[in-house]
Amino acid sequence: MTDSVFQNMRSFLELGGPVVAILLVLSVFAVALILLKLVQFWRERVGFHGAAQRALHLWVHGNYGDARQVADADPSAVGSALAAAMRLSMTRSVPKGVVEDEVERIAVGRLHDLQRGFRALDAIAQISPLLGLFGTVLGMIEAFQQLQGAGNAVDPSILAGGIWVALLTTAAGLAVAMPVSLVLTWFETRMENERVAIETLTTSFFSQHALGEIRAASPRAEPSVAALTGASHAH
Repeated sequence: MTDSVFQNMRSFLELGGPVVAILLVLSVFAVALILLKLVQFWRERVGFHGAAQRALHLWVHGNYGDARQVADADPSAVGSALAAAMRLSMTRSVPKGVVEDEVERIAVGRLHDLQRGFRALDAIAQISPLLGLFGTVLGMIEAFQQLQGAGNAVDPSILAGGIWVALLTTAAGLAVAMPVSLVLTWFETRMENERVAIETLTTSFFSQHALGEIRAASPRAEPSVAALTGASHAH
């Protein structure tokens, strides 16, 4: 069975020529890159925000130690940004602006690492149909050259065979470009969701942290007039 597969692939390459060979190399590279990105997304827990939300919940309710442990154990970009915000916010000497800048730096760096390879996939999705069209044009030129050389003894089967072989490269280019474009769109959607999650959770953290500082700094409430009056009557 393996020999038949290789035989079919060889005949396919012979029919399509060098353009199909280039498209085959691009497809192998695209598949390898997609698999690497899927492994990276799974390892860095892209799209899984439960741990970060739990850490924020613990922090809001005053469980600072547990919140930091949960955030530090989260390998996602959201967890890293939130862990940095918690760590720096517990240091009173660090201004809020510096904390926000550091969190933004960490988030941008993590997102940039996750987006590596997107440009290569985008280039493959764009150039594959162009390569297929280029191969079709070359095949049509060759077919019409054979038609011209045949003179009056034109065999329509030869012309038809040359045309369908030429169109084969366009089909191969589209077959490579369409799935790569769909997968790239899915990757970009996941990255946009990750970016929104980082902005939402870190903004919520800074808001809750600022509210906590305001409550801690506010003076205790003055005793009411009624309470003072009741106390004087008691004496």
